Amino acid sequence: MNPTTELIKRRIAGSIAALEALRRDAATIAACIDALVGTIRAGGLIATCGNGGSAAEALHLSEELLGRYRSARSGLRSACLAADPTALTCIANDFGFEEVFARQARALLRPGDALVAFSTSGRSPNILRALEAARALGAMTVGFLGGDGGPAHALCDHAVVVPVADSAHVQEAHQVLLHLLCEALEPIEPGAPVGPGSPLRPVGAACSAPMDAPPIAATRPPSGGATE
Repeated sequence: MNPTTELIKRRIAGSIAALEALRRDAATIAACIDALVGTIRAGGLIATCGNGGSAAEALHLSEELLGRYRSARSGLRSACLAADPTALTCIANDFGFEEVFARQARALLRPGDALVAFSTSGRSPNILRALEAARALGAMTVGFLGGDGGPAHALCDHAVVVPVADSAHVQEAHQVLLHLLCEALEPIEPGAPVGPGSPLRPVGAACSAPMDAPPIAATRPPSGGATE
């Protein structure tokens, strides 16, 4: 067999294994998503953070909340702590790289808000500092983690751990997780406002749609709309 073909099949098999691990942990994922839906319902802010590829996923989640996922709902309160290079370089230069997320968390988070930390290892010092800072402020902490979860696991009120060693496969699974959260935050009626008291899917039903459910109507425009 062609070596490239073997590589493709092996990598896809690893991706499938990571996603199967998510399927087995569906109840944990549902509890995590329901908690974040509750944060949005109460008017809280969802902050995100991560390093490298995980920073890209943190940014992806925030832009989906601020912009839109499928329907033209209201924007949801979110901030990515990895998004501003001026803040990151200022804080890293003056306080050390371990503080790049924690200092922003202390400035932005309040009780009732949430921090979602993406980490393939759960061991990055700046992620641990950010989780500690969020907890000290009374914000909810959520970890999308990998491997054994690392020390970050114990700092999370809710954590989903992808139990594989390959960081690329962990990030692929995290991509699915962030889209599951976005699905749960779609209003039942497209275009309905989202916020305290709005008609979101009931808590506890965030992940109840069958895997083969038909796609939601009124999605992105067929042409001339936003692309990614």
